[in-house]
Amino acid sequence: MESSDFFNEADIAALEPETKIGLLATVNPEGLPHVTLITSLQAGGPKKVMFGQFAQGLSKIHVKSNPRTAFLVLTLDRKIRTGKALWKESKTSGPEFEMFNEKPMFRYNAYFGIHTVHYLDLVEKQGPVGLPLLRLGAAMAATRLTGKSGAASKEKGALKPWGQKLFNRLDAMKFISWVGEDGFPVIVPALQCTAPSDSRLVFSPLAYSSQLKSLEKGQNAAVFGLTMKMEDILVRGFFRGYFRKRGMTIGMMDINWVYNSMPPVAGQIYPEPELKPVTEF
Repeated sequence: MESSDFFNEADIAALEPETKIGLLATVNPEGLPHVTLITSLQAGGPKKVMFGQFAQGLSKIHVKSNPRTAFLVLTLDRKIRTGKALWKESKTSGPEFEMFNEKPMFRYNAYFGIHTVHYLDLVEKQGPVGLPLLRLGAAMAATRLTGKSGAASKEKGALKPWGQKLFNRLDAMKFISWVGEDGFPVIVPALQCTAPSDSRLVFSPLAYSSQLKSLEKGQNAAVFGLTMKMEDILVRGFFRGYFRKRGMTIGMMDINWVYNSMPPVAGQIYPEPELKPVTEF
């Protein structure tokens, strides 16, 4: 994959529209990966990444304690660009603030607009590269053939039926993230990922094999699931490693944390947080 430390003119133009899938991976204070959907993510120049914030989630908190981030952008022409960036600052006014709020997605939104713009320094960019459709098809078929045999032996209730259904939808997009050796998170498409039970995800490494095979047994990983209706869910868990099932290789991840990142209120779903009385209004 083509790699550089700057955005060229084609990159800047491709990342400008808000009609795209933009993901930002961050690292929480415990050193665990977190992934957020940020469609406003775009280039702010050859060496800059920026995005507009309209909802408060954990990613905007994580970057202030650990500025290392990774991004993945899938544009309408089915081209992917990935990279690493260091969070630098945020502003609540200025030309970029005005620009984001003039975009149709936010200008005509009756509920909220962009209230903060975040700026990051580009470290590395890879792509654009097209989706490997043949390999993805083979990986999806292999995952579905071996998936049930990789189901967890006991139900834990990590995923509700809605969440499990989302991960098993053929038209849902899935992306896996973990923290690399350099301390930056990694994001890799994992469209073949499925949930054979409520507490485990499985996937074949036939697509994106070189990236997925660098995910080591025992690492913590996060998987972000997304539909074209902008329904999404984030899970995190323990990667058990790769196993041979029915003559094919399959990766398994045990889910131990589930997070709703959809507005208006993002928050942890599993383990279920303790209910606390409201004392401030």
